[in-house]
Amino acid sequence: MNLLAWILGFSVLGSLLSLATAAIYLLLSPRVRERSLNYLISFATGMLLGAGFLHLLPQALAHTAAEPERLMGTVLFAILTFFLLEKGLIWRHHHHSDEISSTGTHHGTDARPAGSLILIGDSFHNFLDGILITVAFVADFRLGIVTALAVVAHEIPQELGDFAILIHSGYSRSAAFTLNLLTSFAMVLGAITAWFAAEAMTVLIPYILAFTAASFIYVAVSDLMPSLNKNPRVSDTVVQLALIGLGLLINVFIHG
Repeated sequence: MNLLAWILGFSVLGSLLSLATAAIYLLLSPRVRERSLNYLISFATGMLLGAGFLHLLPQALAHTAAEPERLMGTVLFAILTFFLLEKGLIWRHHHHSDEISSTGTHHGTDARPAGSLILIGDSFHNFLDGILITVAFVADFRLGIVTALAVVAHEIPQELGDFAILIHSGYSRSAAFTLNLLTSFAMVLGAITAWFAAEAMTVLIPYILAFTAASFIYVAVSDLMPSLNKNPRVSDTVVQLALIGLGLLINVFIHG
């Protein structure tokens, strides 16, 4: 089985598995969804941290053509970039909420542009994930597997959020599923694009790996872990640490 087949296989798997899991998850009762969401987030946190610290950054540093100072500068630039992007999204959310409060009404069609923005943003994000999977496989086969699994682990809670926003924006469940299905295949398109441009991207591979590691670490530390801190009970913390540890162990096992 050649490398391109593995790349396309994991890209399709990442697209369909995350979407199918999110769709099935929505069929569960609200109580079950609420209780299990923290478990899912904990596991995703372990997968992201493991892929970022144990594989992507070491692999980037292993490239002799890349200077460590520039790679760390790439990580710093990426973290600040994601910080500013998240600030922009938060500002937009509060601005939109203030407009709703001032009018005192909130019609379903008013929220539809938010759903459209989510679809556009999700398509771009999936396209970049496809590029990442190809770059990781080209750099090292086992790194590609670890990266693909981390992408899937991150995509599942993201798809859950996307479904919720689309339904809140006035889309039916079937429409939300169909539109998310279409955007998910942007990952395959990104993987194919990166494969045929692999030679031109060779010099950029360590910096793409470093940038991606920063994105994984930022999402885990800035978005996922704070949500876990909302449950400070010792029993919840023990389960969270166990699932984070499971995500880390899977990274060690695959690339060990």
